[in-house]
Amino acid sequence: MTDQPVAEMSFEDAMSELTRVVDHLEKGDVPLEQSIKLYERGAVLRKHCEAKLKDAEEKVAAITTDDTGAPTGTVPLDGN
Repeated sequence: MTDQPVAEMSFEDAMSELTRVVDHLEKGDVPLEQSIKLYERGAVLRKHCEAKLKDAEEKVAAITTDDTGAPTGTVPLDGN
């Protein structure tokens, strides 16, 4: 695990660390206090990844296309 603040992580870095956290927890070979810290870190990482995905989905949804499916531009995320 890293000590890098989650808010500074890219989606890929956060997902990679989340995978490592889950692997450690699934092994069950860490002391209880460390398990609790890992779980808390994992919860923050999961929330960060979900937020990054939501932002990406909104950007993709805002891309407009023509009749052939070619991108033509974007519209504001609020749909106006």
